[in-house]
Amino acid sequence: MSIFRVLILSMAMIMVGCASNPMQIKTNQTIQKANQNESQVIFMRSSFVGSAINGSLYDIIDGQPKFIGIIANGTKIAYNAKPGKHLFMVVSEAADFLEADLTEGKTYYSLITPRMGFWKARFSMWPIKNDENAEYSLNSSDFKEWLLDTKLVENSAKSNQWFEKNKNSVHSKYLEYLPVWKEKTPQDRAKRTLHPQDGN
Repeated sequence: MSIFRVLILSMAMIMVGCASNPMQIKTNQTIQKANQNESQVIFMRSSFVGSAINGSLYDIIDGQPKFIGIIANGTKIAYNAKPGKHLFMVVSEAADFLEADLTEGKTYYSLITPRMGFWKARFSMWPIKNDENAEYSLNSSDFKEWLLDTKLVENSAKSNQWFEKNKNSVHSKYLEYLPVWKEKTPQDRAKRTLHPQDGN
């Protein structure tokens, strides 16, 4: 296949991926403070790699994935959560997880990054730490760019319909990939955890 044809197909995939995002852009693009008696997590995605593929986000509550939204490239989602411990999940071809211990009144940030799967991009979830030496840091220039380069989106009727149609598949991937997550060492899981002090 010629390089020209590869480029054309790649551009077509990107256009389809952008057009198929069922989330809607919020009118107010300002990230609000966390609500009283709640915590807030901002999930962001900003990477050209895998940009044609969307991921879907969940909060695992009592063993059931609660739908947060669909994260497309160049977007961010604000999620209000109860303070305390959480297990978040991103799903595409596979599933990956992020642990969190959230403090009331604080806002936390997570970066969703692509990695190549067998057929298409998979995603990883990373905590953005309140530590200047961390790989993903609230104090970095990259963090400021991620905030500027992403649009705040929210669920729509279409995104909720998408979840209703796909929730059985989502739950199956949760059951399939949770054991993989649990096999990680405590040290590895700690690197993939939002701790109370990571909020602001």
